[in-house]
Amino acid sequence: MGEAPTGADAVAPPTGADAVVLPIAVDAMGGDHAPKAIVAGARQAAEELGIPVVLVGRPGELGDTGGLEVVPASEVIAMDDDPGQGVRRKKDSSLVRAAEAVRDGKAAAMVSAGNTGATMASALLRMGRIRGIARPAIATPIPRPGTTPTVLLDAGANAECSPQMLVQFAQMGAAYVTARYATPTPTVGLLSIGEERSKGTPLVKETHALLVEMDGIDFVGNVEGRDLLPGTVDVVVTDGFTGNVVLKALEGALRYLMGAVVEVFDTDDATRQAAEVLVPHLAPLAAAFDPDNTGGAVLLGVDGVCVISHGSSTPRAIVSAVQVAHQAATGGLVQRLKLAVAGR
Repeated sequence: MGEAPTGADAVAPPTGADAVVLPIAVDAMGGDHAPKAIVAGARQAAEELGIPVVLVGRPGELGDTGGLEVVPASEVIAMDDDPGQGVRRKKDSSLVRAAEAVRDGKAAAMVSAGNTGATMASALLRMGRIRGIARPAIATPIPRPGTTPTVLLDAGANAECSPQMLVQFAQMGAAYVTARYATPTPTVGLLSIGEERSKGTPLVKETHALLVEMDGIDFVGNVEGRDLLPGTVDVVVTDGFTGNVVLKALEGALRYLMGAVVEVFDTDDATRQAAEVLVPHLAPLAAAFDPDNTGGAVLLGVDGVCVISHGSSTPRAIVSAVQVAHQAATGGLVQRLKLAVAGR
């Protein structure tokens, strides 16, 4: 999901001396279309955008890498592998080696379209948590055509949360929006079943009370599910179970709606003629909600930059993910998160 501006277009990469940065480590073995689509996207990011990239995976299976450096990794954590066990047992997997490259200062960030749980586990176990962070969270952009996206977190890292964790998500989400979209004072909303502070579960009510008292956050109160697409706030905070359900419900609804519109356009000669007029106007909107344009989600709270792209990533999706990772690294995202949690 996302564009306007897309994750790839939101903040221009630094130029001049500031453009010198470590490469982005791309897990070449992760994803439904790996390694071919992943390698193609990594090459495109390097060749067309000038972003340094290293591939991590089995050298003999990567095909034509276009001269990109390859960090060898003999094992692959499959999409259906248990995340924790996969990371612990497959120490020479592409995911683990990518995370280690960031930890060891050999890469500025990691990108993977592979097993989401294993990606999170690799980043957490190899990079470690930012000091003071209880749990990392997945931050996912939801497009608001014509302006910057709304960032939803947690989008799936933590099924069960405490009020204190949600407060940290709010702090990290606001810092991330400032870093990625240059929004100086992002507005923050708490996802609930009503705007009134008395509405919601005990978790929501306790979190609301804490956020009201927080300094350094522009907390506007509760928001509802219907507010996500209109994008009434810059950051929406919720637990990972709710966030993941909401995100997938939105994706499914949008996919169905766009498919239905295409079918209607092909009903008869009259609708096909109407399509010739309408499609050029609808195409930018469709592009705004295309998952390949968002650049993936960012795992906030680990001591390094980790971008999680969707499993069916195309080369274009990988280009966007590499660009987001590059922007996060050059924009000092991790340092911003450390300062936000420290209250500075």
